[in-house]
Amino acid sequence: MASFVRISVLIWADLLAAFAMYVMMTYLTNVWNLSTTHAAGIINIWNGITPVLVIMFAFIVDAFLGDFNMLVISSISYSIGLGLLSMSTPPVFGPCNDYKEKCIGNTQKVLFYISLPLIAVGMAGHVVSLASFLELQTKVENEEKEKVEAKEGEGDKDEMKILWQIPGLIMVVVVLIAGGIGLPYIKPWSIRFGIPAICTLVATILFLTGFKDYKRIKPIGSPLTITLRVFVAASLNISQPKPDYKQLNNEDGVRSTSSLRCLDKAAIKLPDMHESEKWKVCNVREVEDTKIGIRMLPMWLTFIVIGIVLSIGNTYFLEQANHLDKKIGKIKVTIPIFLLFYNATSYVSTYFYSFLTKSLPSKKYAPPVGIATGMIISVLCCITSAKVETRRLNRIRVHGLVDKPDEMIPMSIFSLLPQFMLLAAVDGISNTSISSFFKHQTPESMHKYLGHFTKGVLGLGSMASVLSVYVGGKVSEKNDKPNWFQFSLNRSHLDRYYWVLAALSAANLVVYVVIALFYKYKESPDDVDEGEGGQMDPGFNDNAKFCCC
Repeated sequence: MASFVRISVLIWADLLAAFAMYVMMTYLTNVWNLSTTHAAGIINIWNGITPVLVIMFAFIVDAFLGDFNMLVISSISYSIGLGLLSMSTPPVFGPCNDYKEKCIGNTQKVLFYISLPLIAVGMAGHVVSLASFLELQTKVENEEKEKVEAKEGEGDKDEMKILWQIPGLIMVVVVLIAGGIGLPYIKPWSIRFGIPAICTLVATILFLTGFKDYKRIKPIGSPLTITLRVFVAASLNISQPKPDYKQLNNEDGVRSTSSLRCLDKAAIKLPDMHESEKWKVCNVREVEDTKIGIRMLPMWLTFIVIGIVLSIGNTYFLEQANHLDKKIGKIKVTIPIFLLFYNATSYVSTYFYSFLTKSLPSKKYAPPVGIATGMIISVLCCITSAKVETRRLNRIRVHGLVDKPDEMIPMSIFSLLPQFMLLAAVDGISNTSISSFFKHQTPESMHKYLGHFTKGVLGLGSMASVLSVYVGGKVSEKNDKPNWFQFSLNRSHLDRYYWVLAALSAANLVVYVVIALFYKYKESPDDVDEGEGGQMDPGFNDNAKFCCC
């Protein structure tokens, strides 16, 4: 189990780093003294780029690098990034030692902005390769143990497996307690960022000590290459007339659908086909798989709004909590405790919803119903957030704190708990349902990328939230009215932005329902296979005026 331990330490270090990065919003507003929107913009762009990198890295891993090489590169990048983040704090290279704006020099800014992409590379690489590489090493070690312990009873083997799992579970609990409860009580930001940096460096070194022992699999190519080949082959044959069925390279006897006929040109037979000409001609199966992905785009785009709503959880929600009363009696809690509530609620809501969907007559409708449920809860979350923010602003005005952004507001931090829990439910149900939707509707060759696609779509929403804030601010300035987003949250009207998000989510829900009603679903693996699926109903997309070519 040596390999298991060496790789598991990377997971433990990742958990600790996640808690440190979770409070980045408060670091930028409290120490750097950035405006709320500026700090949120940095966080949301970083949070959006990271899952998009995951999709790119998944392709690179399958096509070129392999899991081990990706883990080496990403772990080193992660360690350097967290180290630079720790060094970007004032006491290290700053002009002074105070955690104030005056102590943030050019050196700190350069180190900080270099650290973020390095951390993003580290996180994305671990998301792509860590779980699969750990699974491979565990499988190999189990096979070797079975050979050695062939003469032992099954009870002994099961007992040994349990004994090995217990320390791992204990370490996860210890890391969660340390990151969620212990780390936030450390006041110096250099140490708060430094501890995860040191742990990640130690984990990386420990991981590399097993360099010679790890089992590795050579890259076998990425299914995303097939999509690229279809587009390249179709573009090379763009001048060709639309082919009939007999002209297509269809050795598998796959039915060619009537929509997106321009892509059928990618499957036009060549007189003499060779392996070197695979970028010039594809088969009908490859073309149809690509068509399925394109037909999913309208529904896929509606998921971006969910990402916009989710982006407020670790930006504006945290800034709201920043100066609220954090005491429960004599005990003072910290902001990262919301991450524990968030993860717990997300897990429970996912489990509860999965239990409810078992009663549906056909499993193929469970994902779209789940996505709609997530959208409905997102509307409720935005409405709840708006009402709570209105209450917070009223407290600020009553107690004369409008121009005192650093003063504590006499309102419990747990007033924000309902909106955090609703957002967690949106996250849990939407992630599960979108992943299930991709699983049921995409070709089997793409199933490995399902989780990556889900995070990537929501990541685009995180980046789109920056645009939504900018547009909302500009529109609010019309007729010489004050911008909703002022430098401090006390002078802003975040409640109005939440109402806009509620309206946007409601409109997105209507659009989604229309698209979902016209979409022709493939059957779930638990149902009988009735056809190709993955396309709009004939009345919606087979009409010539709706066809792209």
